[in-house]
Amino acid sequence: MKHIEECLTFIHDSSSMFHAVENVKKKCVNFIELSEGEKWQLEKGKSYIVTRNHSSVIAFTIGKYMDDLAFNICASHTDSPTFKLKANGEVEANHALKGNVEAYGGMIMNTWLDRPLRLAGRVCIRRNGKIEEVLYDSKTAVCSIPNVAIHMNRKLNDGYVYNPQNDMMPLFSSTLKKGALKKRICEDLNIREEDYISSDLYLVVDEKGKVFGLQDEFFSSPKIDNLESVYTTLMAFLNSTNERRVNIFAAFDNEEVGSNTKQGADSSFLEDVMRRIQKGLNYTYEEYLMSLSHSMMLSVDNAHALHYNHPEFYDGNNAVYMNEGVVIKSNANQQYTSDAVSVALFTEICRKNDVPYQFFVNRSDVRGGSTLGNISTSHVSIKSIDIGCAQLAMHSSVECAGVEDIEHMIHACTAFYDSNIHEKDHQWEV
Repeated sequence: MKHIEECLTFIHDSSSMFHAVENVKKKCVNFIELSEGEKWQLEKGKSYIVTRNHSSVIAFTIGKYMDDLAFNICASHTDSPTFKLKANGEVEANHALKGNVEAYGGMIMNTWLDRPLRLAGRVCIRRNGKIEEVLYDSKTAVCSIPNVAIHMNRKLNDGYVYNPQNDMMPLFSSTLKKGALKKRICEDLNIREEDYISSDLYLVVDEKGKVFGLQDEFFSSPKIDNLESVYTTLMAFLNSTNERRVNIFAAFDNEEVGSNTKQGADSSFLEDVMRRIQKGLNYTYEEYLMSLSHSMMLSVDNAHALHYNHPEFYDGNNAVYMNEGVVIKSNANQQYTSDAVSVALFTEICRKNDVPYQFFVNRSDVRGGSTLGNISTSHVSIKSIDIGCAQLAMHSSVECAGVEDIEHMIHACTAFYDSNIHEKDHQWEV
């Protein structure tokens, strides 16, 4: 229970990917903030942080006693499925002011109905003759998406298909007119309406996570996928004391929509940072390429726990369970990056540090999802393994996971960050 309340607070306060990055920066106390648009001056023994698009972040520490260059990397993602407010996001119809939104990512659509919702993200404004980007969170529920009563639609319990344009528009007011939402945002930001330029604003379930279960063994919260991974890898990164490596914490945006953006795992962000570290520490390009054979990445994104009501969806011999350890995910078609070598290295680290682990593989007749690991390693060719915490209700507006697994993941990732992996003649030292 050591980290559960802090994790739930971190998730609640990270109401958008922009807020998640800001909260990461707040926890990286005394880190030197770098800008991609300026020259970097790096030193051994120092810690640094850099963002891209303010929705992806990479923090790194450089070991004080490094001889050879090598990287230990944990990567996760800041975004979760939700609904984004369109550019012309206010609509008057049928005595209601409703929001005009579009789906972001693959959510379980009906779980967004009948919940109080906030609005959060970023707004670009004019201030002092310049364009400025500011964070926005309505702080209180400003809308909801009410269901149609069963009396009006008798098919609701018979597999009703929700239409995102017709069924998922949130209700903001029954009395206010078009323009009221923009006015509210400007009042909250203390700006004139004519200084509002553009925005990236998303619906957020206005609910802080809670612990539940007869033994307080589970927790329920929005955005567990994948802010639990952001939190646990960040805690491990900050707990590590490796003086002989470059430790990297990376959290990318846009995993839920394919990662192929300038700030996603399919961008140059990670490679750019690694190359600038190489150059800033005066290693040659060949030494950088040599370092990759001694480097490794943990791609950390949550996994599907066996659903107690529907075991038929799983391969029973490769199913995983909440509170039973870190999940190692594998896929023959390389949707996950885990292979025999990366699994051997990671499980050896876990064995030495008494961290429980378990293995997940999909049913052979079920197409599984993918994550950011194989995308990142297509840009930076290093050993990688896909891991995560077991959870239920993935991509629901409110998800479920195990309390103990927060500790398991922090312990595993801390041990990884403290490790020094070396390869020679197809033999590895951990």
